[in-house]
Amino acid sequence: MTETTGSGIDLNGPVAKELLTHGRLEVEGRLVDASNVTLFCKIELDGLVGNAVYKPISGERPLWDFPDGTLAGREVATFLVAQASGLGAIPPTALRDGPFGEGMVQLWVDTLEDELVDVRAPGELPEGWRIVLHAHDRMGEPAVLAHADHPGMRELALLDVVVNNTDRKGGHVLAGIDGRVYGVDHGICLHSEPKLRTVLWGWIGEPIPEDAVEKLVGLRADIDGKLGEVLAEHLTGFEIASIASRTEQLLDSGVFPAPSDGRDVPWPLF
Repeated sequence: MTETTGSGIDLNGPVAKELLTHGRLEVEGRLVDASNVTLFCKIELDGLVGNAVYKPISGERPLWDFPDGTLAGREVATFLVAQASGLGAIPPTALRDGPFGEGMVQLWVDTLEDELVDVRAPGELPEGWRIVLHAHDRMGEPAVLAHADHPGMRELALLDVVVNNTDRKGGHVLAGIDGRVYGVDHGICLHSEPKLRTVLWGWIGEPIPEDAVEKLVGLRADIDGKLGEVLAEHLTGFEIASIASRTEQLLDSGVFPAPSDGRDVPWPLF
């Protein structure tokens, strides 16, 4: 299935890459719910117009556990890992100059209003949804955090393990109009220390599908080759080695992992 932006541009094609890397950005608004400065932009090149998200490095909020000024590069590195492996769908992402200096630019993908992750009463879950945790609502009634069972979400769950995603909220999983499931907002990924926090825990202990195993095998080999060289522009050698280690652990176990002790879901959840 062809992936497109709202203007009908094939996300896998050279035109999209040219637009992303060389298009002129015009800020049209700010996404106010984001913790870092996140700007919605029109992007234009030679009469071709689309939309993009732009996160300038100058607008990154300092974090105690991630080096300052590295979040944009981590977004790009996560896209490169997904692109090289074919594991999960992330909109095309680049590190480039913009109206407020260098930052992460990501092509906008039109999405459906379908909820893929939600907190609901147990009896209100759609058929086939996976329960992540049980809780109670403000009135003391039973509630569950759950998500849809979709092949694209299973791959995002594996990608989260590989890139050590520290903040896979429900709002970071989007239903594209092309039928694919997209992951966005990967600024706090790829730390060398275990920090996995995600809402996509619905397949714990289940075998990793054969097609995903093949992608993990290819990823592990690519880290020692061209992908590793490209990632070195954004990550330390230790962080790159940690990607290889996490990939090997998945291949050795052959199953979706369980959470380790401690905090294993982000907060807030959305």
